[in-house]
Amino acid sequence: MKITCIAIDDEPLAVKKISAYIQKTPFLELVAECRSAFEAMEIINNRTIQLIFIDINMPDLSGLEFVKSLADKPYIVFTTAYSEYAVEGFQVDAADYLLKPVTYSSFLKAANKVKNLIELNANRQKESIRATTNHLFVKSDYKLIRIELDDIKYIESQHEYIKIHLINSAPVMTQLSMKAIEEQLPSDRFMRVHRSYIVNLKKISVVERNRIVFDGKVYLPVSDQYKEIFQEYIDGNFV
Repeated sequence: MKITCIAIDDEPLAVKKISAYIQKTPFLELVAECRSAFEAMEIINNRTIQLIFIDINMPDLSGLEFVKSLADKPYIVFTTAYSEYAVEGFQVDAADYLLKPVTYSSFLKAANKVKNLIELNANRQKESIRATTNHLFVKSDYKLIRIELDDIKYIESQHEYIKIHLINSAPVMTQLSMKAIEEQLPSDRFMRVHRSYIVNLKKISVVERNRIVFDGKVYLPVSDQYKEIFQEYIDGNFV
């Protein structure tokens, strides 16, 4: 699996250089190159992005302001021509910091650091979840909680946690990524429909304007990334 990335910089040559470095690196996948933070927002809302290379000093909305605004932060590597921004960059939990002009060797060092962090986090999360064909165990508040798969309505991403919404009981919060829980769920029963949502297909009763409606009041969007596969499921079960 490759690490999905976007490059954000208002300087055309700078963003092209980072994009070229991403494409040159075997374990990275370039999803988009953006000239502003605003341009990147739409992509992040519709795609699962694991890593952002972003310039700190940009007009209208700086890289730091943009990263602080993100509810569900990917890994961040800041790029800038000004070394005095380094400390502030790390204060927002950046994985690394690259000083312009960025060389490929420094870029690769930062990319490998993120790769190692992702692998370490994945290994930790595998230890936090145990699943069978009918139920799973997750860690929550220092306890292991058994959850029947049939009781799950949908799963919601919340920062570094996920919230498992259940039929007849309170939601369960656990420190897992969407990717980790998705890998443990049977694909014929559960589907990712948005970077922030996984739904139990058996619990869907209403679909309205590319939104899945639960209990007449919860509307889950189906993003462009998952629209085609979700429509295939609907068509295959349409009467």
